[in-house]
Amino acid sequence: MLTAGLLGVAGCDAAGGDAPAPSGTEAKLGRPSPKPKPPVWDTSPSSIAAVGDSITTGFDACAVLTDCPEVSWATGSSERVNSLAVRLLGKAGAAERSWNYAVTGARMADLPGQMARAVRRKPQLVAVMAGANDACRSSTSKMTPVEEFRAGFEEAMRTLRAALPKAQVYVASVPDLKRLWSTGRTSALGKQVWKLGICPSMLGDPDALDAAAVERREAVSRRVEDYNEALAEVCAEDRRCRFDGGAVHAYRFGTAQLSRWDWFHPSIDGQARLAEIAYRTVTAKKP
Repeated sequence: MLTAGLLGVAGCDAAGGDAPAPSGTEAKLGRPSPKPKPPVWDTSPSSIAAVGDSITTGFDACAVLTDCPEVSWATGSSERVNSLAVRLLGKAGAAERSWNYAVTGARMADLPGQMARAVRRKPQLVAVMAGANDACRSSTSKMTPVEEFRAGFEEAMRTLRAALPKAQVYVASVPDLKRLWSTGRTSALGKQVWKLGICPSMLGDPDALDAAAVERREAVSRRVEDYNEALAEVCAEDRRCRFDGGAVHAYRFGTAQLSRWDWFHPSIDGQARLAEIAYRTVTAKKP
């Protein structure tokens, strides 16, 4: 009986005094419930800035050796591409609230500077595609070392975070340059344009199949894979960054997706495919 009495007293104390009220009591007393926290990733950002290289400037998509930003996968206005910005913001919204800071020929070392310009617009989403030019050098020995590549991307992310801690980042993987070589080498015109200096580490002597040429192309391919691994790892350290999971690298560009002038850069159709990949990644409920 003494034990029961003690338990009874303990039971009364648990619900009285300074103890927290039972579940549901706050609602009964009219106190507001805590607001649910917004999701870390917003699938409908209201503004977009793009940074990167010639792929994002639409190089060789409309005319030979010329940028064509209106067909950029990221911010272009062309209905034939239906860019990431147009898909997310609508045509009018994209014209007002999307900005392209990509530069043809840019390498990862240039990304922090581009990012510094982009953050002035205070975009809610930054789209990144860079790395092809780090592998596309005059020789394999000139390719950007992986650690330098990683450091450049980390610096770009620090530049972003210092100004915009809550901005989201979409990161596209570097395309499979060997795939582009194997498809583009079927064009005599494309191979002539390649001689002007387009990605010589991969596209130089395009018909050579000797051991040295094969190893050269394999070295470029391995470096691209290492770059993509670095992009994925750095992005994974930021809760508001989404890597495409290698989707751009895995995409099998065919002749319809390559520029009819250089058979290497994306055509208008190729730009549309890149926009699709980006949109799927950005709007996925979970990465």
